[in-house]
Amino acid sequence: MTRSEFDDIRAFLADEATHAGDLLRVARTLIDDLEHARTREAVLRTHYLRLLTAARATVAAEMADLPDPLAFLRQELSERGQLPEDGEAVQRILSDARTAAALLACLEATPKPRPREMRLRRCVGTGRRLPR
Repeated sequence: MTRSEFDDIRAFLADEATHAGDLLRVARTLIDDLEHARTREAVLRTHYLRLLTAARATVAAEMADLPDPLAFLRQELSERGQLPEDGEAVQRILSDARTAAALLACLEATPKPRPREMRLRRCVGTGRRLPR
């Protein structure tokens, strides 16, 4: 949920003309959204853990001089349909990896200090339509 959607909900809740039935519908929608987000997070954590385990096993297999150290990682990527299919895909993936590394380096750089003055908050933009 975006910041704008949160602001819209806050404004809706603060409105004196909002009826109890409307609040109940908003609450149910938010609970559904929260449940969906928690489920998605659990799935993503599982995928991450499997990929991390495969990466660690690959490095360990290489350190142990096993004949095919990439087998663990190859298997995990294959199960997800993420193996490169041709030379073009290989070059695109390598380019994407270099770009991602550069972007991460920028993100990890020392952040600029935030201004200390108060920021105006406005409910602007389109977002979820709330019942009236």
